[in-house]
Amino acid sequence: MHLSDRTGLRLKLHDLHVLMTVVQAGSMSKAARLLNTTQPAVSRSIAVLERTIGMRLLERSPHGIEPTAYGRALLDGGVAAFDGLRQAVRNIAFLADPTAGEVRIGCTPLLAASFVPAVIERLSRRNPHMVFHLVTGYVETLHRELSERNVDLLIARRFGPVAEERLGFEFLFDDSSVVAVGAQSPWARRRRIVFAELLEESWVLPPPGSEIASIAMEAFRANGVDYPRTTVVTDSPHARMSLLASGRFVTILPASALKFPALRAEIKALPVQLPRARVPNGIITLKTRMLSPVAQLFIDCAREVAKTPEKRK
Repeated sequence: MHLSDRTGLRLKLHDLHVLMTVVQAGSMSKAARLLNTTQPAVSRSIAVLERTIGMRLLERSPHGIEPTAYGRALLDGGVAAFDGLRQAVRNIAFLADPTAGEVRIGCTPLLAASFVPAVIERLSRRNPHMVFHLVTGYVETLHRELSERNVDLLIARRFGPVAEERLGFEFLFDDSSVVAVGAQSPWARRRRIVFAELLEESWVLPPPGSEIASIAMEAFRANGVDYPRTTVVTDSPHARMSLLASGRFVTILPASALKFPALRAEIKALPVQLPRARVPNGIITLKTRMLSPVAQLFIDCAREVAKTPEKRK
């Protein structure tokens, strides 16, 4: 299969795939093994591409073979081309069975334990043959996964003005922070708590410099008490929530973690005032990418679920 433009250039998708594999593998010999072909065949595909483009596409470096600026530009277009073909195949599958199909969602670990499962649970009831691929990570990782088209969309907080030049953001809900304990904690039964009473508790907090750690620092300062001795320092939300389940630990979490059924019965927010900094969370997509019908169904359902907690409140 060929790709062509108005200049008369004709590129074989096979050759583009070879180029992408060489860059990924870092050498032609490794690429040949991955492609189950020979190194001369790989070299020929690269030579054909370079003759067609009229530019050198690869160069050697101490780390192996890397793309030149021209090679990188061609690779970016190749990723988009293959992604477009995958999307077309998905669209055909959806037309054959509107209750089926696949969607790939990227989100932060905490949203993967709260909001996103609520969306999947509702949508999977309506479309029992649908498959959901959930990719979790922190902001930088998620941004890369979306840019490389490994996921269809993100459910995450807004990235910032620089990223928004290429990314679309649709607001779903604002998030704030709460002091949280496990449902078995004696604090969970208290209706009134003075912030200073929690100072000697076993705190589980992320490392200094993180968003939650900064909120904790401001909260203690605002209440006129020193930062507590942290028993466990971890940036893993799963570790923090597991420790809360014992009833012995205290942490600070985004309020959204307690709004959805996955965690509501296990974790309780304490009646303690924290700084009311609001963090917008929403749907993030590539502006230049056409979404599949299944991804659009997921977005529609996410809008519904985002409104549900407000009605319940």
